[in-house]
Amino acid sequence: MNKVLDHIDRHLDQMLDLVALAEVAHFSAYHFHRIFVAWMDETPGDYLSRRRLDVAALTLSHQSDVSVLDVAVSVGFGSGEAFARAFKSRFGCTPSTWRHGTAQRWAQELAQNSNLDQAARPRSGNDGNNFDTRVEKRPTIMEISIQTLPPVRAAYMRHIGPYGPSVTRFWRDTFLPWREAQGLGHATCYGIGHDDPFITPPDKCRCDACVEVPADFKALSPASIATLPGGRYAVARYRGNGTDIAQAWTRLMRDWLPSSGMQVDSRPFFERYEGGSKQDSVSGQFECALCMPVKPL
Repeated sequence: MNKVLDHIDRHLDQMLDLVALAEVAHFSAYHFHRIFVAWMDETPGDYLSRRRLDVAALTLSHQSDVSVLDVAVSVGFGSGEAFARAFKSRFGCTPSTWRHGTAQRWAQELAQNSNLDQAARPRSGNDGNNFDTRVEKRPTIMEISIQTLPPVRAAYMRHIGPYGPSVTRFWRDTFLPWREAQGLGHATCYGIGHDDPFITPPDKCRCDACVEVPADFKALSPASIATLPGGRYAVARYRGNGTDIAQAWTRLMRDWLPSSGMQVDSRPFFERYEGGSKQDSVSGQFECALCMPVKPL
């Protein structure tokens, strides 16, 4: 079923009917529809419509040189008028108004400490995970460089639900024990948040916990294999804790990106954790690389 979600993301500009999606999952259309609704709590059609609009909203925010019409076409709308109606129904404003309000939304995200538990904002105290709201040290982006990264073959496990403590528990209780059992305890890991938690409903957000694997590695359910695309990335060294990492991402886009001569493209953002990296058990501090896909303006 995760292959279906990945297939949808890669083909948003194409016709994706129920039969075609069922074929990706190797189910009959009837059986596929039942399983999808039970799993995602929405129909395939509703998911596809929501995903198209979510991606359009992100593109409008991050790629100022792409016209509204081109954004509409890129996510499968046949006309600008149909796109504008659907967009306003979902977000309450026109695509152009959304684009012009990007800076204000980023400021609001910073003010709200955006990596708190989506399922229970506001939150206080510590439940033993990275998302402790008792912030002792502000996040630090130590240096930023443009790098050309190679593609990475990775095994991943997917968490669907609110960003925040539940994702940390998923890594700690599900992914990391699985990684150790596969003999990959010192391999480089990656965290991919596929959705913007300020756009996508909390219970629909997808996060992949990934580990780099050799060419002959075979993943069995519940893990799958994917390729993180290579190319140019703005790579920022980060030190902080789970509470503040979303703020670091927002600052990277709000403060560094506009003056960089670069813009975000459509490849996924990810965090890279080098093999053997550890979290400080007392402060909750850790280091990673924030990797933002970019292209010249």
